Amino acid sequence: MSSQDTDSATAERTDERPTAATNAETPTGEPVIDLRDVAFGYTATPVVEGVSLAVDPGEYIAVVGPNGSGKSTLMQLMLGLLEPDAGRARLFGERADRFDDGERLGYVAQHASAAKEMPITVREVVKMGRYPHVGFDRLSADDRTVAAALREDPVETVRRAANAVSGRLAAEDWAIVDDALATVGMSAFADRRITQLSGGQRQRAFIARALAGEADLLVLDEPTVGVDAESVEAFYDLLGELNAGGITVLLIEHDLGAVVEQADRVVCLNREVYFDGPTDEFVDSDALARAFGAGARSLAGVDR
Repeated sequence: MSSQDTDSATAERTDERPTAATNAETPTGEPVIDLRDVAFGYTATPVVEGVSLAVDPGEYIAVVGPNGSGKSTLMQLMLGLLEPDAGRARLFGERADRFDDGERLGYVAQHASAAKEMPITVREVVKMGRYPHVGFDRLSADDRTVAAALREDPVETVRRAANAVSGRLAAEDWAIVDDALATVGMSAFADRRITQLSGGQRQRAFIARALAGEADLLVLDEPTVGVDAESVEAFYDLLGELNAGGITVLLIEHDLGAVVEQADRVVCLNREVYFDGPTDEFVDSDALARAFGAGARSLAGVDR
């Protein structure tokens, strides 16, 4: 599907699909992510030190830093996958490591490498986004024994529970799945196996899964690694459209040029925060040289 077709599909559904801004339950003025003096290390090695930052609803933020600067660790702290050694991390107003409202989060991993071996179709990937919305209230009394069965045979029980939930997707759920596919321009690939897609197409499929889950926050960890240049441009166009629709975008990115062109705000990290502010101010600051070295301005395409 061409980028023009993608734009048309997105425009046609702008009024049909609730934006993240209308879905969000975060109280007015409450940051989506709030870190206060956060520190974390592996054994005796500090990885993140004294990091404080807040991400407000609807922002488009890029976190940049050299290899080994702690970007991925910081992302895990933000999402509650790691607990800080010191300081505080909150997600949608709750302690990040205790946050359990997973439907509000959409995560796109680097490479989407796990998807390369999954013998499932694009539509099957996207419908996974609906699973958190299909609770046990839609299951029969017999299916409510899942909790007990989990203790005896967790792998088989999870498989059967997923099949049970999938079989109970309502018409509304399937409509949301189809809408998400159309929004990212992947309707024509819905029945194609995920293994048959290019890197850029796989990433779009995983964004569609997040959209199907009606996520308020989309977190992407270096999502364009290994994706061809033409697909990268279309990918960032899509992120811009989603952000304009109200979804908060947090991008962990190695491509400084893309960050300068796409993000509204930059957090420059090398164990500690070297810069946090508007992109144009980042370009004119000395944070690039201090965090990356003297040649970083050329890498960002701002050597002037």
